[in-house]
Amino acid sequence: MSFEPKILSFLCNWCAYAGADLAGISRFQYPPNTRTIRVMCSGRIDPAFIPRAFLAGFDGVMILGCHPGDCHYLSGNLQAERKMTLTRSLLAQEGIQDERLMLDWVSAGEGQRFAQLMGSLIAKIRALGPLSLSSGMEEKLRVMLMSLEGEKIRWVMGKCPQLLESENVYGEFTEPAKVQEVLEQTVREELHKNHILVLLETGSLAAGDISDKLHLPLKETLSYLVSLVGEGRIVFDPAEESHYPRYVKSV
Repeated sequence: MSFEPKILSFLCNWCAYAGADLAGISRFQYPPNTRTIRVMCSGRIDPAFIPRAFLAGFDGVMILGCHPGDCHYLSGNLQAERKMTLTRSLLAQEGIQDERLMLDWVSAGEGQRFAQLMGSLIAKIRALGPLSLSSGMEEKLRVMLMSLEGEKIRWVMGKCPQLLESENVYGEFTEPAKVQEVLEQTVREELHKNHILVLLETGSLAAGDISDKLHLPLKETLSYLVSLVGEGRIVFDPAEESHYPRYVKSV
């Protein structure tokens, strides 16, 4: 039996959704593999929607908005582009094919383009195969979801436009490379910290055990553990009396 991908599509109300409607009216042919959600703007798409869709059993996610310069809300599509660039980065770091996520632009008069993009994504997902929710894959998606729903990444993402577009008190603009460096460092830290939290769901672990499981240097692992203890998300295991302290999740 051939594999038929399940696609979740988020379509901008003002352009892409109208383009999809035109594709139907014009009887352009494309595979019926998608479930569509209409949103007022592609900038409304929360990056956390992506791992949620994969955890719900979808094999790919498509986001279609207005062409740059034509956004009904001026810059919503540019915000969507920044968010999905971050999301692709997390997918790549977790070893999940980022080709399963598509962001593109369709105007209200581009029904044929909508059909072509849909067909292109479905063909690509067919080639990749189904997204199997094995225990390892489910854990990666859960970690990704925890990171994207966390306060730190949301705060940094929210500050990026302001840092790039506004002067500081000295009349200087922040270099894009510096902003990107801070964002990438934040993403890396949050991913590893959430991997630690997931590991500790099975019971207490020593720093060395955590370091081995995550394939990280012990020094780096200890820095994440110190941060998590400071945030009150993990504590030392009071039931363990060993030479090396062990950690458990906070109740």
